[in-house]
Amino acid sequence: MELIKLEDIYKTYHLGEIDVPVLKGVSLSVARGEMVALMGASGSGKTTLMNILGCLDRASTGRYWLDGQEISGLSSDELANLRNQKIGFVFQTFNLLPRTSALENVMMPLSYTPQGLPAREVRERCAALLQRVGLDDRMDHEPSQLSGGQQQRVAIARALVNRPPLLFADEPTGNLDSRTSEEILQMFGQLNAEEGITIILVTHDAGIARHAQRVIHIHDGMIEDGTGADEPQGAQAPRAAPGAQPPRRPEASP
Repeated sequence: MELIKLEDIYKTYHLGEIDVPVLKGVSLSVARGEMVALMGASGSGKTTLMNILGCLDRASTGRYWLDGQEISGLSSDELANLRNQKIGFVFQTFNLLPRTSALENVMMPLSYTPQGLPAREVRERCAALLQRVGLDDRMDHEPSQLSGGQQQRVAIARALVNRPPLLFADEPTGNLDSRTSEEILQMFGQLNAEEGITIILVTHDAGIARHAQRVIHIHDGMIEDGTGADEPQGAQAPRAAPGAQPPRRPEASP
């Protein structure tokens, strides 16, 4: 079942009298429960595409369905509510509140939910998430008292606190060493496999993209292969039926 469907998405920024086209007819779909890498170089349009997919920006033209709902015409407040309910974000720079404990950082998104939860349930949910990401002994620590990997784990727990079906990770290991990066990517894989969360890794790094089940390549504002799926490695041309004559080569012109 499709969680995301884009149809002929264009995005143009208007800078004074100059129009800057960034996305040029992007169409793609992502199934519920997939782990996908959105891969492209700087300036390829991947961040603009992520912002549209994450309901942070609007397309100039085209249609977007999220979880079966056509959202292209929603108001800013409606998009904000949808984002709060269905989407989590993990960024390269963690974006944690500096003089706030790990537990309080994770609790923060729940203060924006329309339905108020009892304080005890909020605390229990957030503590369980910090335990899930291996930080049950760091709940009262502020970001300055945590390593980069621990801060990113807090950011992941915060992104999951509203139990969204969709998680975006924008260069999530850019500020981490290679060992910690591998641990964070393995955690994304576990969340995808065990919780069924649809994860979109936004990256320029082929090493990170290899952790995904599918890679969507974007270049100059367009999906390179037109479908978003990688070609299988070592694919062979189909074999002829038994007894069939091989195709004749055209004769060369004089």
